[in-house]
Amino acid sequence: MSELRTALETDAELDALREEVRKLRKINGALMDRVERSTDMSANAFSMFETAISLEAKVRDRTLQLEDALGRLAKANADLAEAHADADAAQVRLRDAIESINEGFVLFDAEDRLILYNEAYLGFWPQVAERLDQNLTFHDIARIAAHSQGPAGAQVAPDRWVSDRLAKHGIADGGQVQRLADGRWIQINELRTSEGGIVGIYTDITEAKAEDARARARELAERNVVLQSTLDNLSEGVCVFDGSGQLAAWNDALRRLLALPENFAGALGSHAELQRWCRETLAMDDQGCLDWRGGGADQQAMVCLCTAGERHFELRSNAMADGGQVFGFTDVTDMLRAQASLQETAETLERRVSERTGELVDLNRKLEGEVAERRAIEAALIDAKIVAEKANLSKTRFLAAASHDLLQPLNAARLFVAALGDRRLALPTRALVNQTSTALDSVEDLLEALLEISRLDAGAIQPEIGPFRIDRLLQTLNVEFAPMARSAGLIFRIEAQPLWVETDLRLLRRILQNFISNAIRYTPRGTVSVACIQHDDRVEISVTDSGPGIAPEQQALIFEEFRRLDTRSQGKGLGLAIVKRASDMLGHPISLRSQPGQGATFAIALPIGQPQREEDGDTGQPTRDRSMRDLSVLVVDNEKQIQSGMRTLLTGWGCSVVTADGYDQAAALFADGRRPDIILVDYHLKDGETGDTVITRLHDHFGVRIPAVMISADRGEPLKTQLAAANIPLLNKPVKPAQLRALLRTMLA
Repeated sequence: MSELRTALETDAELDALREEVRKLRKINGALMDRVERSTDMSANAFSMFETAISLEAKVRDRTLQLEDALGRLAKANADLAEAHADADAAQVRLRDAIESINEGFVLFDAEDRLILYNEAYLGFWPQVAERLDQNLTFHDIARIAAHSQGPAGAQVAPDRWVSDRLAKHGIADGGQVQRLADGRWIQINELRTSEGGIVGIYTDITEAKAEDARARARELAERNVVLQSTLDNLSEGVCVFDGSGQLAAWNDALRRLLALPENFAGALGSHAELQRWCRETLAMDDQGCLDWRGGGADQQAMVCLCTAGERHFELRSNAMADGGQVFGFTDVTDMLRAQASLQETAETLERRVSERTGELVDLNRKLEGEVAERRAIEAALIDAKIVAEKANLSKTRFLAAASHDLLQPLNAARLFVAALGDRRLALPTRALVNQTSTALDSVEDLLEALLEISRLDAGAIQPEIGPFRIDRLLQTLNVEFAPMARSAGLIFRIEAQPLWVETDLRLLRRILQNFISNAIRYTPRGTVSVACIQHDDRVEISVTDSGPGIAPEQQALIFEEFRRLDTRSQGKGLGLAIVKRASDMLGHPISLRSQPGQGATFAIALPIGQPQREEDGDTGQPTRDRSMRDLSVLVVDNEKQIQSGMRTLLTGWGCSVVTADGYDQAAALFADGRRPDIILVDYHLKDGETGDTVITRLHDHFGVRIPAVMISADRGEPLKTQLAAANIPLLNKPVKPAQLRALLRTMLA
């Protein structure tokens, strides 16, 4: 469209130049004519000479202007040709693009005339293909489709279908579904363009509709099975007749109660035949309850107690909404006999009641006292419940605050270690830095797992399930626990395979940490080995030690809180309790195989995950991103350690860093009209100030929307939803430098 607009502007400029050339030619002709007339009228030679010189200068000026105009005209012609070529190329690319899509595509201009379409669109309206050269409007296309009975809705009333279709087309604010006469279903999505036209996308949804119909049929069949099963499990005899009085459903209890023949559905398939069987064969006095009423479900149900020989029945009759009728037969013979027996017993008891009335009065007084006591207990229980709910809410708030306060210093430590790792260091020093970084990773994951388990107990979060390679996790655990095993004089082995699993990474790491740390702690000598084995549809990770082993009667107890078999150890007896709770949350079974004196093997079974495309890992060498050189970064955080850590890390990447503890200080630092390239803001700031408020106020202060990143220890869904709506990226504490660097690269690209 922009190339077409340029071509139109070039045409206008060309017309203006042509008009100017025409005027110059006219002026030149007039001047020449004037010279000729002056020569005829005056005989003075000097006057003629003077006039000739003046005219020569004017003609020369006009000639130069004419040549300049002709040059501009030639350039305009060249630009116009180039613009036309670009417009033609753009049109060809647009045509190729819309032909490549599977959906039907059509475009109408502001006057609702057909401009552009693809072959998929003609596949829905083949009747229109023969008349595409007639400058059709949408009304013409709708009328052709309707009168050719293309849509199923136009087969009865084509004009009404055209009217409804034009009304929906005029609104053009969403989708609609149409059924074609050949059985296909199409979904039409129409939207209005900025120039007042309408673009339409036509999608074939026949298969989706067919699948929906099959699903409804399966659902109806399942309901019929459930209904028949329900009827067969009733002790009451039930039969259902449709609106024409034919038998539609029944159960075995009906045949048994009414002594019907085995093939009664064929012999007594109508209401009249059932009525005749009951009244004539069984001599049932139904009191008109078996009469056919019909007429809809608004009629009152009829219930009567009738006799059939020596048997008694409770008969119910209900009319249905479709005109059918339901009859229910209940044999109450035994119940009536029991009632008679109860009546006799009641008379006997009545005499005894009068004798024990005095005793009951005394007992009633005692019961009143007990009721009052129970009411008092109930009130106390309600108060205790309210207190417990408040305590649970307080616990949730405490966990949120504790996670923020605990992760702050850990976040600062990670930033300092990452900044130190970006510098040129000797190999032994770099190894220490890497081990420190790995230890911080372990502390971070351990702390986060504990906090998440507590929040899971409070129902605040859910595990984050995703695919990852298990060998990466096991390699990290090898770096973490190998020094501990060596100091204990143990052989520590991990056999890792590049297998993908589907689970929560942090909770699984916490489980394996407990398994390995317990094995090292309780194994005095020998070996601790970690194995990873794939079975049919699962991956089993096992930790085996050569320790003293666990007796079978004690194996279930060790998963309880504060249970320790060896009281000389430094553990608190919570590790395996956390393992059990986390595995139950994830739905991954854990197992224990052990005998006294033969060591122990703890294992967890994980579902196999879908392999993912992996990006190139970090080489471990210090890098300085060219894209972030001289980048101006504003860090807003009320913790001095975080400010210092961020400054050290970002400065090592070549950035220019300014830190502030809130909006007021940040605005004062940029009061001279400067503004940063990017803003990193902590969510929880001092005096109740939050990061999203700071970002909004800074945008108003700078008068422009500056890219910003939110950093927080809060992993709750409300904050994620809030920031996603504001299009603000979120990084969780502790901040991983590689993740921060990748995010900055993406935002600056």
